[in-house]
Amino acid sequence: MTARINPSILSADFANFQSELARVSDADLIHVDVMDNHFVPNLTFGLPMVARLQEVTPKPLDVHLMIDDPDRWAPGYAETGAFSVTFHAEAARDAVALARRLREIGSRAGIALKPGTAVEPFLELLPEFDQVLVMTVEPGFGGQSFMPETMPKLHALRDSVSRLGLDVWLQVDGGINATTIQIAAEAGADTFVAGSSVFGAQSPSLAISTLRELAGAHRH
Repeated sequence: MTARINPSILSADFANFQSELARVSDADLIHVDVMDNHFVPNLTFGLPMVARLQEVTPKPLDVHLMIDDPDRWAPGYAETGAFSVTFHAEAARDAVALARRLREIGSRAGIALKPGTAVEPFLELLPEFDQVLVMTVEPGFGGQSFMPETMPKLHALRDSVSRLGLDVWLQVDGGINATTIQIAAEAGADTFVAGSSVFGAQSPSLAISTLRELAGAHRH
């Protein structure tokens, strides 16, 4: 299976979303960062924007909720028709119950871990999730440097996914470029969020295909 490349619209031109989305038509999914200025010190999009994006792009949406109280708010994002809804382990009161609710609505359920959050408590819960997002920067702002010290988490996740025979996507988000995507792929990632390395490229389409090839060549 080829690697999935999900450009983050956090790096797009907010005033021209429709044309920006057209520039990344080769992407696998569109990554949408929802931030509430509470869980992280930044404010981006909310539910109305995600619902509108759902209407203007044929690509599936990969929604990443960096918000407080996802137990209350995450189901609404699933109800927009989002393909995947990922919430943070650090913010959820009952991650398993929330994941089951998202799946009931029809979205894939993802759980995200900050760089400082241990992965071990979640390894036996993997059947409850469709995706685990290992943050490779501190969540909140784009353009940060990749943190290689998060790679042991990916190794542990890949080992557990293989051992349990699961189809769980392992995603990385933060500082992903032509160099770091190889490191993350070797550690076990198969789904990659790329922001400035795609939207900042002269040809986003070429950037996506290059990243996909590099990740595929270094797959765990």
